[in-house]
Amino acid sequence: MSDVAAIQNLVQKQAALKQEIAKIIVGQQEVVDQIVLSIFSGGHALLVGVPGLAKTLMVNTISQALGLDFKRIQFTPDLMPSDILGSEILDENRNFKFIKGPIFSNIILADEINRTPPKTQAALLEAMQEKAVTIAGVHHKLSLPYFVLATQNPIEQEGTYPLPEAQLDRFMFAIKLDYPTFAEEVQVVKSTTADTSVKVNPLFTAEEITEFQHLIRRIPVADNVIEYAVTLVNKTRPGNALSNDYVKTYLDWGAGPRASQNLILAAKANAALKGKFSPDIEDVQAVATGILRHRIIKNYKADAEGITEEMIIKKLF
Repeated sequence: MSDVAAIQNLVQKQAALKQEIAKIIVGQQEVVDQIVLSIFSGGHALLVGVPGLAKTLMVNTISQALGLDFKRIQFTPDLMPSDILGSEILDENRNFKFIKGPIFSNIILADEINRTPPKTQAALLEAMQEKAVTIAGVHHKLSLPYFVLATQNPIEQEGTYPLPEAQLDRFMFAIKLDYPTFAEEVQVVKSTTADTSVKVNPLFTAEEITEFQHLIRRIPVADNVIEYAVTLVNKTRPGNALSNDYVKTYLDWGAGPRASQNLILAAKANAALKGKFSPDIEDVQAVATGILRHRIIKNYKADAEGITEEMIIKKLF
């Protein structure tokens, strides 16, 4: 199949995927779009939202529709790295045998990732970056595609361990979940309080998704689009000649080079899912908020004046 035909096939399959997800998930269209974008770009996503907004259900539904293995890890203060990665045990013949942990799956839901100490949070770092883990000196490759979706509750911050910037940077998207609209909530209550069960059909195989990820990386990008993405990221750095007074007033730190890479990758995926054969500046702008939101650090002045990350990102365009 040519790349042109493959992109047309991807557009059709993505439309069918959204229909499957909509059987269970009401609304939240933008959130679903960003999760699908990060999966096809080969990135990870951080979901920030209050309890009860169907974060776990959404990931479960998406993994079923994609036909992938799904594991959920509930992060708690007493969780140890070996609870995630797995550990070696002595078998009946007194030989060491490795028992795989839940990290050996295609989609990992790291539930409330900020509730566990940094030692355990860091157990995900190698897996997220290298798609492999090293346990007792042995290197284990993870099966592809591999996708970590972490959730965070922004309300209750007592006894939490905020993710360090280095780990936040490993997430391609930070996605904010809002409450549903009145009409959507009525629909949610109707569907969840009735005695009906809905079956989600798997539409992809792991090999197909990996192939689509390679297809997206093969999409050509014009130099001016790459320069626009790099300029956008440079503008977030207060000490940079390209940044404006607004950024210098309200930001302490800007985004690193990984943000530029992710902007282009996500723009390619955004273009492909819309049936375009190359991304333009609008595609970069469409994904910029989710990619830059968690990579810029506001100062106390921004907090005092109620300036949000989204407001600062809008000033960069």
